[in-house]
Formats: sequence, structure tokens, C-alpha cells
Amino acid sequence: MSEQQFSLMGKKALITGGTRGIGKAIAMRFARSGASVIANHVRDVKSASKFKTDIDDEDLDIHICRADVTSQKGIDKLIESVLHRFGKLSILVHCAATGIHRPMVELSVREFDFVYALNVRAFFDIVLRLIPTFENKGGSILAISSEGAVRVVPQYSLVGSSKGALESLVRHMAIDFAQLSIRVNTISAGSVMTDAWKVLPNAEQRLTEACDRSPRNRLTTPDEIAYVAQFLCSEASDGIVGQTIVVDGGTSIVS
Repeated sequence: MSEQQFSLMGKKALITGGTRGIGKAIAMRFARSGASVIANHVRDVKSASKFKTDIDDEDLDIHICRADVTSQKGIDKLIESVLHRFGKLSILVHCAATGIHRPMVELSVREFDFVYALNVRAFFDIVLRLIPTFENKGGSILAISSEGAVRVVPQYSLVGSSKGALESLVRHMAIDFAQLSIRVNTISAGSVMTDAWKVLPNAEQRLTEACDRSPRNRLTTPDEIAYVAQFLCSEASDGIVGQTIVVDGGTSIVS
């Protein structure tokens, strides 16, 4: 296997939630490997502005598109941006996610719909809209999940269950799209050091507990997720279809 098989040179990638945290790390990793990237965001203008500075500092081929992918108008805008800038697409990575962290008995149906609209439905809608644009009926689709998809995390019911649905959706997509030579996979990220920790209840305690559970006594980094994403979207991983790859430093295998 040659180093060229890991390269993303000439690829055209769309990354939702691509201006901070894991999404930002993936966008920069892809661009450094030769891809042209559209990084989508909606609310955090400050992070997007900082990201623009980082892009300019490295002269990376990344375009930032602000669009709310929970709305049809926002998805239309994002699709138009892809078609205008690229025409064809090689890679789609769904990093965009949201959550409401409270006990289940305190949650509402409206909040359920809000979380699932971004974490699951937006992915489904964007994929179906962009499938016809994939280059040579090939390419890679990647969804970012979390440990809450398979284990109970306190006050994480909406996020965790939506990620479980996302992983199941990926498996079904993988089979349906395999005949088009489009590979669909998931990365299940363990506890990752991002700003998302700040919104969790008892954040400091949870951070300490997560580090204590890890065999490495630390959280996973966004860059560690990004390198696996590059592999899964490169020719080097052609044999991997419909899988959930866990990147958590070994935490999930420790009893």
C-alpha cells in the first residue's frame, strides 16, 4: 500500500459542523492532505471567524458556508454552495450535532424533534440530495457518533439515542449505496477535548471521571479523530463499508 492511497489530493469535501471541535480538525486535516473543503456552520460566528484566520494562516483551500441544515432553506443554500463551488462531490462528513442535557422526565417532544432534526434528519436529507453529485458514482460518506449510542451516559438520552439512530442509518445507507461505489461509515468518538464539555452538567466532575476511565488517563483529541477520518475517506480504506470505528483510546474495552 502506497502513501498515495492515504492522500485526499484533488478530492472535494463537505463537512457539516466543520468550523470548530472535531469538524474543524477534520476540515484542516483534509485540506492539508490536498482536498478542497466546504465547512458548514450556523450559530457560532466567533468560532467561524477564528477558523477563517487559521485557514488564512496556512493558506488552506477551505470555504466557510453558514447555513442552518435543520431547515429546508438552509439545506438548499448548502447544496447550492456545493454545486457552485465544486459541481461534484467526493466526500461528505456529518459532524454537526446538538444536544439538550437534562433528565429524560424533564424533556419535551419539541426538544426531541430539535435534537433529531440536526443529528439524524439533516444527515439523511443532505445525503439524499448530494448522492447524484458524487464523482464517478464513488466516494465516501462519514458520520460522527459518540459513546452514548451504545452506553447510558447521565442526562444524555436525546443525544445518545439520536447517535444510535445515526449509526443504524449509516449501516442501511452503506448497503444501499455500495452498488454506487459510495462507502458509508461511522466514527464513534469517545470523550474528546472540545468546547462541548462546557455545556454538560457537572462538567468538571465528568471531565475528571472520563480521564480516570481512560487507559491513557486523558481525553481523545480532535486530531486523533481527524486522522481516522482521513483514512476512512481515502482509497486506503476501500474494504471498510458500513462500520462503526471506535476512537476512544481504549476506554470502551475497559470494564
